Amino acid sequence: MSEEQIIEHCAPTLAGIKTANLFSVRLEEGTDIIKEVRRLNEMLRAKGLRVLPLKKTDRYALIYIYRPDHLKKDLNDPRARHILKNKGYQYDHEEPEQCIVQLVRHLGNDEAFPHEIGLFLGYPPADVEGFIRDPNRGVKCCGCWKAYSEPEKAEKVFRKYTKCTQRYRELNKKGKSLAELAVNTAKNSREKISSNGGVYHE
Repeated sequence: MSEEQIIEHCAPTLAGIKTANLFSVRLEEGTDIIKEVRRLNEMLRAKGLRVLPLKKTDRYALIYIYRPDHLKKDLNDPRARHILKNKGYQYDHEEPEQCIVQLVRHLGNDEAFPHEIGLFLGYPPADVEGFIRDPNRGVKCCGCWKAYSEPEKAEKVFRKYTKCTQRYRELNKKGKSLAELAVNTAKNSREKISSNGGVYHE
């Protein structure tokens, strides 16, 4: 799991403009994914980020990089809570990790892919609900997710994420490391996100 791969798949989350990203890693012989995840958490925890393997097989692992404070806010949305409740989730509004544990269980045990996972990636609850209802009916635009409502807003977000990824890719090629590109979103941090998706310090 290279820094380039993480930046390519997770730039918006690293920049603090998205709740989370999920990507698949092929496991070569001898790969210790748990050790790698531990190393990343040690590097990124101070920036308000967490890294988890949501699912692991002999051939691949699903890696989830997220911001707990953002996830807590997303899952406290009434519409998101309604979707999760209908899917059998229990959540006390304070510990989003409880829902992640239940998501891991769904990924491991359910025959169908748990489409509520969109809520864990920062997708609008209305669009997650639309996808669960019918993935192909009523789609107004597509990008990081299928949007069933507010297509103009969704397309604006899609462009923002694309621009951020392009900028982070460029900065990484110029020598900026993963640790340097990960923004600290804590309220007392003086680290900010520039308008073009890069990182600067006041």
